[in-house]
Amino acid sequence: MDDNAKDPTSDGRPALGIGMVGYAFMGAAHSQGWRTVARAFDLPLRPAMNAVCGRDAGAVRAAADRLGWGAAETDWRALIARDDVDLVDICTPGDSHAEIAVAALEAGKHVLCEKPLANTVAEAEAMVAAAETARARGRIAMTGFNYRRTPATALARRFVAEGRIGRLRHLRATYLQDWLVDEQAPMTWRLRKDSAGSGALGDLGAHIVDLAQHLAGEPLTGVSAVTETFVRHRPLPSGGTDEVTVDDAALFTGRFASGALGSFEASRVAAGRKNSLRIEMNGDRGSLSFDLERLNELSFHDHTEPSVAAGFRRILVTEPDHPYLEGWWPPGHGLGYEHTFVHQARDLVHAIAAGTDPAPTFADGLRVQRVLAAVEESAAKNCVYTPVSA
Repeated sequence: MDDNAKDPTSDGRPALGIGMVGYAFMGAAHSQGWRTVARAFDLPLRPAMNAVCGRDAGAVRAAADRLGWGAAETDWRALIARDDVDLVDICTPGDSHAEIAVAALEAGKHVLCEKPLANTVAEAEAMVAAAETARARGRIAMTGFNYRRTPATALARRFVAEGRIGRLRHLRATYLQDWLVDEQAPMTWRLRKDSAGSGALGDLGAHIVDLAQHLAGEPLTGVSAVTETFVRHRPLPSGGTDEVTVDDAALFTGRFASGALGSFEASRVAAGRKNSLRIEMNGDRGSLSFDLERLNELSFHDHTEPSVAAGFRRILVTEPDHPYLEGWWPPGHGLGYEHTFVHQARDLVHAIAAGTDPAPTFADGLRVQRVLAAVEESAAKNCVYTPVSA
């Protein structure tokens, strides 16, 4: 067989040139999505991994070769200016999101930006304004909340929209990791407020806030919060220590627009928890729960069933009519973390081709940013209930 017959880059579809800024953890995950998406799903456009950008010429060239990018740039402005880049994918620390995204949108590019959207509400508002102006010219901006795109969470959203759990009363969400338990864990950009914006709150809390608002179909309107930094100084690779200026953990309660109550916990010092995201919703007709460490499963309880046989049941979300599963394996063959980035790429390509708004938009990212800001304000005021700005 001719190799080109198997090559998804040679089938005549219009190309969508991708340029990515950043190539570390998130850059590798996004690259996996772009490399795989056209081999798993039928797409109206052909993603072309044309260029990746980083500050170190040798390192970014090596990353381009390893991750599958055609060219390497050391200046994100040069990447945006390339004629073969239609979409700019931003995988950098939060302090550069706004500048890169606004410049890309003003240059007529589509934009995908990793969460949290920005480090401050003001930056996120500027990004939304740029996205709205660009939308009028047919350009699309999307926030990268990948956990919306496990088949199980997508099925959970469908159940809620169909009224399967009825009126929401309670939602509880936790996202726990342990990579900072060791007090000798070294200083990184994620532990500096000027680069990261916040700590566990923005890194992990942003995910569960977005997932909660997405699944509930309504926003949080107020919060009461506490945060803590347990290790105040971290060692530097060059010797000495530096001050940690973000939180290690954040806990908060919240109220949704309908009056439903929520509780949230984000921590990077929860010993034994590697990447533990859990969310449960209780309504007046039923409940559902999801655990990222069992990401191919959704637990569902139908409270309208006779009590003699009622209870939580395990749904194995691997059937071809479950969300996203048309592109993958026979029933029972589970997916993994990396597939959420493939699904993200799929949905974005379809939105660009159709000229429709992707989900989550920059406006959705701003709504999360406003919740994070309210959490920080409440914690600074010793748990005072703080409304989320509209």
